[in-house]
Amino acid sequence: MRRFEELAWSETARGEISLRRRLEPTLKVDVYEVKLGDEFLMSSLFTVAEIELARLGLAEAKGDQLDVVVGGLGLGCTAKAALEDDRVRSMIVIDAMPEVIDWHERELLPDAPAVVRDERTRLVEGNFFALAAADEGFDEEAPGRLFDAVLLDIDHTPRHHLHPDHAPFYSVDGLRRLKAHLRTGGVFALWSDDPPDEEFTSLLEQVFDHCEAHVVTFPNVLTRGESSNTVYVAR
Repeated sequence: MRRFEELAWSETARGEISLRRRLEPTLKVDVYEVKLGDEFLMSSLFTVAEIELARLGLAEAKGDQLDVVVGGLGLGCTAKAALEDDRVRSMIVIDAMPEVIDWHERELLPDAPAVVRDERTRLVEGNFFALAAADEGFDEEAPGRLFDAVLLDIDHTPRHHLHPDHAPFYSVDGLRRLKAHLRTGGVFALWSDDPPDEEFTSLLEQVFDHCEAHVVTFPNVLTRGESSNTVYVAR
């Protein structure tokens, strides 16, 4: 087994994106990492909060036949966790980078088979934020379609965005446009790398009937301590 392997590499409009696998010497497990330019986007060492994004979000969803949108495919953790909820009858996963979708379709990642082989899944190349702002919504095959839950993990935080174009989403107007694509009682859940942000929680409270910021803690093998992310859930 190689200690390090670059599984895929591409030049994109946002810089070089690569998928790497390396042996983590402490745990003696394979770690999958995504880099965009010089920035690490994600690591399979830290997926607890991405999984909890699906679990906490769908726990608030009502009904036995749920239609779900996942914004950001990444390593596939959120999508896989959503499919583990038997109430999910359909899931659209939107990612702006065709390279990431290709990695999953080629099953280069451990969670990819569970996602791409499930008949409930549809992977869509697109700009989540543009679709959220449009009247037609997330499903080009059914404009105006409503959903029971939208689970979003693209930007680092509501303040730290991968691209400046994402900023308008994190406003009352942007969130209202998102809410228009939800059924009555629908759920919006968001992953963030920062502690709960009172200002963003206030924005959610202006748009949704109920919202809560969940702090998700997990062991950090690199620091030998604990780290945490935040999952916002609004209904």
